[in-house]
Amino acid sequence: MSSIIPGAMLGLLGGGQLGRMFTMAAQSMGYRVTVLDPAEGSPAGSIAERHLCADYHDASALHELSTTCAGVTTEFENVPADVLRFLEQHCVVSPPARSVSIAQNRLLEKQFLAANGFSVAPFLAIQNKDDLSTAIDALFFPGILKVSQFGYDGKGQVRIHTPHELSDAFTYLQQQPCVLEQLLPLACEISVIVARGFDDEISLFPVAENQHMHGILDMSIVPARISAGIVQQARKMATDVAIQLDYRGVLCIEFFVLTDGRLFINEIAPRPHNSGHYTLDACITSQFEQQARVLCRLPQGSTALHTPVVMVNLLGDLWQSGEPDWNKVLSNPNAKLHLYGKHEARPGRKMGHFTVLADTVEQALQQAEAIKVSLKNC
Repeated sequence: MSSIIPGAMLGLLGGGQLGRMFTMAAQSMGYRVTVLDPAEGSPAGSIAERHLCADYHDASALHELSTTCAGVTTEFENVPADVLRFLEQHCVVSPPARSVSIAQNRLLEKQFLAANGFSVAPFLAIQNKDDLSTAIDALFFPGILKVSQFGYDGKGQVRIHTPHELSDAFTYLQQQPCVLEQLLPLACEISVIVARGFDDEISLFPVAENQHMHGILDMSIVPARISAGIVQQARKMATDVAIQLDYRGVLCIEFFVLTDGRLFINEIAPRPHNSGHYTLDACITSQFEQQARVLCRLPQGSTALHTPVVMVNLLGDLWQSGEPDWNKVLSNPNAKLHLYGKHEARPGRKMGHFTVLADTVEQALQQAEAIKVSLKNC
């Protein structure tokens, strides 16, 4: 199939901040974007050429996407896979429905990874109350119980220290199908953004070191402060996952680096990822431009890093006393501010991020930490 040239209309399922950044990248390349998202005033829908404010299964909206868009992509993993299957009959779709259907379900994802020889934490399916009555190996405690679908940013999961807590945790999660995972001794968490094209071309972005607070990504440090051996292993595993999943698009692989140096896959996200936002400012090609390039069957851009960088999330908590003083960010000539156009700030809600670029990781981290403190104190 030939490339989709600039000027064409591209479809986007989902209207959040990832979709907003994709839309901006696609528009800068000369494409037009139609967003399908049920929320009025969504971050992506507010800047796209067309916003179809409808449910993802809406027949009229899907007909418009399938007949006016040369290609369709997604900005979050919980887009119904059957919608992607329908669109695949009419236009280019990235990522494919089969890949998304696996990655959007934690149990299917864990089973896929384990079946293909990838290291994952020991896990157990807890599908219903009957599974609680069976003897569960002590190795799963302490552990973490996660809903199989629709969990994100620490939501839909509960830490469990003893078997006696499991039933209450399952009830707290509304007895949805869950996965129980063994907690592992972590040295740090890292992620790799990988892109795979329809021509099998693969590109990898620099490895990010990720720090979380209350289950939400707080900061990404690039390049990650890990050994060259672990970097090489993570890149190889990310490449192999994309190939085994037959993935076409931008994919994030999140890893646990254990205290003994072993590397385990935590989760896969079939889309650009929060930990890849640094690519907007610090790489020759951003993860969002790469997403557009893959969708349009264009050659992929260079993922080379200009300088070390630290990305910091801006959560709604900062708005408790009104709009933050953005001079605290912008007065640093090495800092870049990105706000997502969300109208309501809520605790834990991602409202934006900033990056700091410097000659060394240590300098970038020091400046980013200083900005964080100044924002909290203003």
